Amino acid sequence: MAMVAYRRNFVAGGTYFFTVTLRDRRARFLVEHIGDLRRAFAQTRARKPFVIEAMVVLPDHLHAIWRLPEHDTDYPGRWKSIKSLFTQALNSHGIDVGKRHDGSASIWQRRYWEHTIRDEQDGLHHIDYIHFNPVKHGWAQCVQDWPFSSFHRYVHRGWLPLNWAGENVADQSFGEP
Repeated sequence: MAMVAYRRNFVAGGTYFFTVTLRDRRARFLVEHIGDLRRAFAQTRARKPFVIEAMVVLPDHLHAIWRLPEHDTDYPGRWKSIKSLFTQALNSHGIDVGKRHDGSASIWQRRYWEHTIRDEQDGLHHIDYIHFNPVKHGWAQCVQDWPFSSFHRYVHRGWLPLNWAGENVADQSFGEP
């Protein structure tokens, strides 16, 4: 059986939606070590800038929308850095991150879901999905109750009301298993 060639879409200065998942879907590392995750993002952004348009961090996976600089397509390098820095931080806390046969840490799923945002409507739909995700997965009763979400930034800036509930987003999978 031949392996399927996996192709990513690279658009210079593009905007992308991502789903990045821990290998163990029962793990809670992303929220239990949110400070380490934030530092991994900050260190990566300091070296290779990008704009986080929206993001939510759940215990075992996260969703994000990034906008890259005008002539840049290297989101894989950014994800590699973020994953590596977060893994190193967990390791420094004595957390067993596991090893694959090639020696790489097995805490993360090898691949991630990426979708190129096509237009403003597509972007808005994915932002809604991101913000509603904690409710979809049962981590919060209301969108406003989940602390690890860009939803709070949207409310602070007046872009969404505090009681926002999302529209037509609960039935979409957006690359999640």
